[in-house]
Order: sequence, then structure tokens, then C-alpha cells
Amino acid sequence: MTTGVAVTTTPTSVESLDLDPAFALHRGGKLEVRSTIPVRNADDLSLAYTPGVARVCTAIADTPSLVNDYTWVSNVVAVVSDGTAVLGLGDIGPAAAMPVMEGKALLFKEFGGVDAVPICLDCTDVDALVETVVRLAPSFGGINLEDISAPRCFEVEDRLRDLLDIPVFHDDQHGTAIVALAALTNAARLTGRSLGDLRAVVAGAGASGVAVTRILLEAGIGDIAVADSKGMIYDGREGLNPVKEALARDTNKAGHKGSTEEALAGADVFLGLSGSTVSEAAIASMAADSIVFALSNPTPEVHPEVAAKYAKVVATGRSDFPNQINNVLAFPGVFRGALDVRATTITENMKVAAAVALADVVGADVRADYVIPSPFDARVAPAVTAAVAAQARADGVARL
Repeated sequence: MTTGVAVTTTPTSVESLDLDPAFALHRGGKLEVRSTIPVRNADDLSLAYTPGVARVCTAIADTPSLVNDYTWVSNVVAVVSDGTAVLGLGDIGPAAAMPVMEGKALLFKEFGGVDAVPICLDCTDVDALVETVVRLAPSFGGINLEDISAPRCFEVEDRLRDLLDIPVFHDDQHGTAIVALAALTNAARLTGRSLGDLRAVVAGAGASGVAVTRILLEAGIGDIAVADSKGMIYDGREGLNPVKEALARDTNKAGHKGSTEEALAGADVFLGLSGSTVSEAAIASMAADSIVFALSNPTPEVHPEVAAKYAKVVATGRSDFPNQINNVLAFPGVFRGALDVRATTITENMKVAAAVALADVVGADVRADYVIPSPFDARVAPAVTAAVAAQARADGVARL
């Protein structure tokens, strides 16, 4: 999700690598294609392929929308990356990104019943990425963009959303944002507040930092300010790119101009999406019943045990601490819901609806170490799916 340190190995042989259980599990890849119908004899073959398939092709040629009924298109997502921002490993290229994209496709199937195809592209130019995905799009019911570095990722997604009539979703942005909003909603409720009562500070203005900020603004947070590597983003700061200029206009009502740590004094919420560090003193300076989401992997901005000395609720991006902000809680259900109604896009309302549904799974059981459900909670994907599908219909973007 956010930055970390790459670990390199010097392979000696495939056999020696297989001694590591991670390599052994990945041997041969994690995916395969299986047929959904039997081919037992000549009659089966003549229906599955020629001559029977020609009748289906002709019907689709006459009525293109039938592709959704008579092929797998309406149930398959392309998981697309250029390998420039892979996990915490950075720009490692398309070949090295493939194990992650395979893993993403695996999660789509396991948690949402959605077929997904990993596609790693050997191009990083925005025009080339957009053109390539547009040309691939007729084969898919949705596009999940993955591990594309900022700020290019914003333009790639925006342009694809304009050009395509199927859902386009950059998970590094919106998956993180949905889960963070759900967890923060429950954390605020636990402390007797609403989102509108909170002042938040976000460390990190990359893909996830911007998206989390945007969804919290959409959900009505009281005030939110964002910091990048040069300090707080504010209206009038020089050298901002267009994405940060828009943030400067829409955030930081209090006008903070110093460091992240200075802005944290008296703040209710810290959201770390930066790979930086925040001192214990800065966390101690926050308001009573503060909320700390230190989401960088593998090293959170502040250690959870340190943050817990001062904060009411602490969350991380790691599975070995409570309250893991894990994108797998969002994207399978979001796409399942969008595909089920053949949505033309994923709206902001659909993302917020997903977050509300996710928060509601916790419900009355909310406590400091349980503001977000486990990815293995069987209620998660159906709840998110239903909420997204209903909101797509309400927003007028559903075709079913």
C-alpha cells in the first residue's frame, strides 16, 4: 500500500529457492484457466467451438450487448499494472510485478467470485498506458488499475473513466480510501463523535493519501489537512502539481503551513500513508481520544504500541496488529456489485456506500481493537456487493 524496503536475493537455482515456502507456493504461478462446460464428444465440441460458436458470434455482431450474456466478459476484470509502484518495493518493472497481480486476481476470485486476469504492461508513458488499456477493454467487464506510481495514476484513471463505459478502479487509491473511511466511521462512533467533529492530518499525498482525503471530504469530515515530503499543503504554496493544488483549495481550513508533527497538535486523527516517521511526542500532542491510523508497510509511521499509549483507536496496514486496513475488504465486493448490475462506472456514492456497508458489518460489536472486520468475515463481500449494486441503480449507472 505504501512505501517499504525492497529485499533482494541472489538466486542460485530454482531448487534452492523452493526451500523458501514463499517461492514454493508461487512455483508455476497461482492461477489457471478452467473450462465451465464439458467437452466429452463431437457434439459437445461442435457446440463449444465450430460450427455452433458461429451462431453466437453472429448474434453478438448484430447485438453487441449480448457479449455480456454469452461470454465471460461481464464477470471478468483486468488487473493492470506497469510495475512502477509495487507494494513497498517501488519501480521493479512489469515482470517482477506479476506475482502481485496474480495474487490480486486470486483475491478477486476467493473473496468476490470475480474472475480476473493479471496484465503487466511494458510501458510507463501515460498515453501508451491509456491507449493499451482502451484497446484491451472489449475483453473485460471492468479494469482494476494496480501499483501505478503517482501522480501518473490519477491521469491514467481519469482518462480511462472518460473513455470507457465499464468500471475503472485504481485500488491503491479507492480500496484504501473505502476501508479507511469505514474504520474511521466506527472509531469516531466509539469515541462519541461523528466525522464532522474531527480534525484530521494526513501524511502522504500519493495515490492512497489523496484518495483517502477525497473520500473523507465527501463523507463530511470536519477538517482535513495533507502533508507531503515538503510539509503541509496549503493554498498558495509554490511548486504544487495540479493534484496538490486541488487539495490545497479543498483542505486545510486551519491554514497549517509547517510540518506534519506541528499540525498534529490538538488534532483528532492521524492518517499515515507516507512511509515517513512520526515522533511519540507528536502523537502525545493530539487531542483526547485521538485516532491513529499508521498505515505504511512494513513499518508504520509510529509503532502501534507507542501510539496506543495516547490514542483511543490504533490501526495499521499489517495483519499482525488489530484493525488492519486491508484493501481486500473493499475491491472484491465493489467489483462484484458493479458487475452484477453491469455498471458503466464506479461513482463516489458507490464508494461511500461500500464504506458504510463495511462499517455496518462491525455494528454494535465495535471496540477499540475492532473497528473494521476481518477479510475472512463471510459477511463482508455480500454486504459490500449489495450496497454497491443498490447505489449504482440509485445513481443511474446500472444497466440491469
